[in-house]
Amino acid sequence: MTGPGALLVVGDVVTDVVAIHPEPLAPATDTAASIRTLPGGAGANAACWAARTGTAEVRLLARVGAESARWHERALVDAGVRPRLVVDAQEPTGTVVALVGKDAERTFLTDSGASLRLCPADWNPSLLDGAAHLHLSGYLFFADSSRELAVVALRAARTRGVQVSVDPASAGFLAVLGPQRFLDAVAGVDVLLPNEDEARLLAGLPEPTGAARAAAELSRRVPLVVVTRGAAGALIAERGRVTAEVEAEPVVAVDSTGAGDAFTGGFLAARLEGADPAEAARAGCRAAALAVTRPGGRP
Repeated sequence: MTGPGALLVVGDVVTDVVAIHPEPLAPATDTAASIRTLPGGAGANAACWAARTGTAEVRLLARVGAESARWHERALVDAGVRPRLVVDAQEPTGTVVALVGKDAERTFLTDSGASLRLCPADWNPSLLDGAAHLHLSGYLFFADSSRELAVVALRAARTRGVQVSVDPASAGFLAVLGPQRFLDAVAGVDVLLPNEDEARLLAGLPEPTGAARAAAELSRRVPLVVVTRGAAGALIAERGRVTAEVEAEPVVAVDSTGAGDAFTGGFLAARLEGADPAEAARAGCRAAALAVTRPGGRP
């Protein structure tokens, strides 16, 4: 096999309904907005950005509903991803309503639908054939069946010597699950990719605490921690200390939906091509900068 090994992403495919409203929401009446229905999902978005920015083969395992399976599969194939989509017989594809304000920040309303019904029966060891890296979407850890699947995939990757990364995905869901329970479930991963809020929560530090301290604390448990900080860029911690800080690319943001997923995809693609953590973080920042200039979370 020539070139970098494949990237396998196990995660979520959802349908995004993105509503960009320049004015504040008006309770009990209408608020003008630009509304688009787009393919999304943290795992799927990261896979698409990795396929766009790197040379490695990118695979995706996810679960969708029958009503939109073909649409999602075509969108992934067109993005250069090799999807293995399990069609759920009971639940529709997950749906996320993203409310995006004038500042480009978003608030999510999430119906996970079929996405968190991934289960160990959906796993096939052949998915790791030729793979150099496994990435797990953090959303998998917030439901029993998908968490079991994530643990199966993690163990299979470790047995084969395949590197593993996890994006914690949601501070809100992390708080409900419990930070320690999450950290126990991801024990053995090589790379953790939280945002600032997720990093502080997982490190057990109060909100005013800087991201650098949280990253340093987490890197005592995970070999490489990369904390995304939006317009402030990203920082990298290893062995209990911050080893690099990377600036964000300056852009005019329209919609921050999927910016972290874009960073993850760009970062992982660069790592597979041999980039060091700081170089890979710069690639991630470039992808994230492009992502926020357009609606939705995909390239």
